[in-house]
Order: sequence, then structure tokens, then C-alpha cells
Amino acid sequence: MTRAPFTRETADTRRQALVAAAETVLARDGVAGASVRAICAEAGVSPGLLRHYFDGVEALFAAAYEAVGQRIDAALEAAVAQAGPAPRARLSAFLTASFKPPVLDEQLLAAWLAFWSLVKVNAVFADIHRRTYAGYRARLEDLLAACDPSADARLAAIGLTAVVDGLWLELCLDPTVFTPAEAGAIAERLLAGYSPTPVFLD
Repeated sequence: MTRAPFTRETADTRRQALVAAAETVLARDGVAGASVRAICAEAGVSPGLLRHYFDGVEALFAAAYEAVGQRIDAALEAAVAQAGPAPRARLSAFLTASFKPPVLDEQLLAAWLAFWSLVKVNAVFADIHRRTYAGYRARLEDLLAACDPSADARLAAIGLTAVVDGLWLELCLDPTVFTPAEAGAIAERLLAGYSPTPVFLD
């Protein structure tokens, strides 16, 4: 029997499986427990295969951090698209999407915390963090400006990003303190303070 050729699709599938496994193991065991053996066991591949696709565990972790950021971006953009054409509705959808699945997820939080632990000690992760949050703030600035060109979109985006992050973190850690709806209401109230006009209060 002739063995099927090794295809690009198979390679991509295995690479993605390793990235997903790295996220799962990081969320479960943290950076200290995320060994090559544990990750490959989670992915269902031999330990030697990791080196075939990545220049070590650090490169795999970086790919996983990028992948998680892209997944969050996709979820936020999907929420904006579903909100319709009204600028205010699109802005609200972007802000409150972080308080709903798939962004509001305990495993995603655990993996994100593992990535954050590497940001201050590793330049590669610091760069990913910088680019990820810059993209988030830029998108938020665009949505803010579409609602009210007179608002200070840059400062509003910085403040609201910090607020959303904090609310998301607390919701994932202890959802008994407040509800996702209340988190959204808090973000909306703070949003109103950045506009010199009542456009953010509708």
C-alpha cells in the first residue's frame, strides 16, 4: 500500500494542533509546567515533532500568544459586524463583547495570564503585547471617532482599554461580584465621560 504524500494541509493542521495544545497546557499548568512532553501529549504528536515546526518552546508559546490575540480580535470584530451600521451600536458591541463568550472564558484568562507573565521578561512577548494592544486601541479610537469626532479618542481608548481589561479579569476570576451586563453598564458609563457632547449617552 502506498502512503499518502505529506501535504501542506497536514503540516498546517499539525502546527495548529501544537499551538492549541500549548494554550491548553499553559492555561492548565502555567509556564513552569508547560513542558515539551506535556504539550506534545496534549496535541497527540511525538515530542520530536515540535522542533520540526518551531524553534523551541518559546517560539511555540509566542505563536500561541499571537493566535489567542487573533481569536479575540475576530470575536470583537464579529460583534461589531452583527451590531449593524449605527456607529454607537458598533462601539457598544466592541466594548461589551469582552464580557461575553468566547472572550469571557476561564481557560482563555488562564492562558492570557501565562502570556502576561512572560511580557516583562521576554522581548518577543513584550512586542506581541505591544502590537496586540495597539491594534485594540486603534480600533477603539476609530469607533469612538465615528460616534463623536470632538471626543479625545486617544485618551478614551487608553482608559476604556484598561477598564475593560480589569472588568474582564475580575469576571473571569470571580463572576459572583458583578454580572456581564453590569460590566457592560460600567464601561458605558465611563465612556460617556470622555465625550463633551451627549452622543455617548443614547
